Amino acid sequence: MVVRELELDLDAFEGPFDLLLTLVLREELDLAEIDIAGIIVAFIELLAARDELDLEACGEFLVLVAALLELKARALFPEEEAELSELEPEAAAEELAGRLAAYRRMKEAAAWLSGRLDDSRDRFFRIGPAPLAPKPERKLSPQDPAQLATVLRLLAVEPAQVSLSHMALRFPPVSQFVERFRAVLQRRRLFDFDQEVEGLERVEIAVAFLALLELRKQGEISIDQAAPFAPIRIARADVERTLSWTVRSA
Repeated sequence: MVVRELELDLDAFEGPFDLLLTLVLREELDLAEIDIAGIIVAFIELLAARDELDLEACGEFLVLVAALLELKARALFPEEEAELSELEPEAAAEELAGRLAAYRRMKEAAAWLSGRLDDSRDRFFRIGPAPLAPKPERKLSPQDPAQLATVLRLLAVEPAQVSLSHMALRFPPVSQFVERFRAVLQRRRLFDFDQEVEGLERVEIAVAFLALLELRKQGEISIDQAAPFAPIRIARADVERTLSWTVRSA
């Protein structure tokens, strides 16, 4: 690993990084005299020389340097109350040793799992039953022939005719409204269409309008509307028809 290959040349220490950690944990070396910045510079120069980025080595180095910085900060201010933690330098050293041991165990477990994956990479597992496994025999439950015949007879009966009468639109005859308008025109010469069809359904109003067109086609009425959507007024056409007959006969 890159961290184990790191050689340090500091004012207070010269040798591998692992030896420095061992001496610090055994309290055989005063951490206050160690230049942490020099360790970081040496690690960066080693990475630049290898011309590749090892994320695992970088992670391990960050954990170790962070722990060293914490220990050095506690050693530099022994009389001052620690704001971030109440651990003494001895307890911090033990905590660092515990972290290193846990980190080492995780790395060993990761390496073991990686080896298992490499060993079983060429193995494939079949999904489904084995080709030579005995096939289960499907057995039907006992059936009564008489009940089966009864069910088949029920299925053979033609279903009842579905009624669609509730969906059909019922149109009243046009002649009904034709006679109705004729009766109205016999009582008065002019009436309003909207008043005569008030209260009827939309289908009946449409049929009533067709009756007006039929009467207009036969020349019995005249239709007048002052503007679009204005009231429709219907009048008898007796006078206009009489005048037209007079002009023709002349």
